[in-house]
Amino acid sequence: MYEHFFQCPFCWETISMLLDSSVAHQKYIEDCEICCNPMEIEVSFEDGELMEFRANSN
Repeated sequence: MYEHFFQCPFCWETISMLLDSSVAHQKYIEDCEICCNPMEIEVSFEDGELMEFRANSN
């Protein structure tokens, strides 16, 4: 598991998320733990290293 800190695209609060580095590419919806708005999360790992992280307000 990999802990990643980022800003929510809705409330701009810094939050953290645990990411599964064993899955190379992931795309899913998760609610912000502060404002509860749904964020589209897109994550890419290569050899267990985080290559790309996006949290969109779509």
